[in-house]
Amino acid sequence: MTDVDTADVEAAAGRTGSSPQDRLAFARWLADTAPPLSAGSAGGAFAALAAAAAADVALARTVEPHLDALGILAQAGSAAPEGSTWGVFAAEAPGTTLTATPDPAAGPDAVRLDGTKPWCSLASTLSHALVTAHVGDDRQLFAVDLRQDGVTAHDEAWVARGMPDVPSGPVDCTGVRATAVGAPGWYLTRPGFAWGGIGVAACWWGGAVGLARLLRSAAAARPDAELLRAALGATVLDLADAEDALATAAARIDAAGSDDDTDWSLVAQVTRSRVRRAVDAVSQRVVATLGPAPLTSDPAVAARVADLGLYVLQDHGERDLARVGRIVTERGGVAW
Repeated sequence: MTDVDTADVEAAAGRTGSSPQDRLAFARWLADTAPPLSAGSAGGAFAALAAAAAADVALARTVEPHLDALGILAQAGSAAPEGSTWGVFAAEAPGTTLTATPDPAAGPDAVRLDGTKPWCSLASTLSHALVTAHVGDDRQLFAVDLRQDGVTAHDEAWVARGMPDVPSGPVDCTGVRATAVGAPGWYLTRPGFAWGGIGVAACWWGGAVGLARLLRSAAAARPDAELLRAALGATVLDLADAEDALATAAARIDAAGSDDDTDWSLVAQVTRSRVRRAVDAVSQRVVATLGPAPLTSDPAVAARVADLGLYVLQDHGERDLARVGRIVTERGGVAW
């Protein structure tokens, strides 16, 4: 596992301003500091993301897709323009479709994108994004310069109280030029797709660590408060369980070879669900134990609780648990 100075990462994150431009500058710095997410460096990559989230959840939400995009481009043998900032827009939503039409006059991998893509975080601020679009019955990944004519980001649609300065509204595309990254289906079927999902869970865990520190400080200030100590002890166990899930997944990724036949979709979902369960427990316990005062008097605490509560909804709860059950029923994957 590649070593990462998490204290240095967290310290740098803590000095970062709260504007999208400040956070993206940190993302570029971290891309040069932390290892990419790949077999042999997963532990370091997850640790870097968690350290960023421990300092600022919204910062990690900005950084993670930028690092993910750079890793995807590297896997595809493509280079990112110098100084560029990236998002990954791969979500789907009812009533919205983005289609790709070949543009042979512009090159063999060139297309034009038309339609609407939902959940496009920071689209009005980023320079580029990797975007999935429909090509016949398949979905394919494309690199897009978001600064061109024909791209319209709808930041005004984002009214969330969590991560208000990471707008994630839809983007309309009209004849937008794009370049294929990998063949149809490649993005969703490669092991790195599942690995990236675990990286998001590492951010959740780091965000919960930040909350747990509040509880630890409160318990230290009141050494005779048994209920505070009990809440802290339960939080230590929850975070240890989640950390174990992440460490186990990282070790499996780092040991993966070219002939690996691991069911990475199952590994990723089990890891994400374990982390989500622990993070929810920690968040609820910290808020219930400390009461409303920090939420109403400390902007950083209020932001962390709201940001983390929204971020973990990238896990789909019972629906994802049903997915685990379906995979095990159809394909196995558990020792028992």
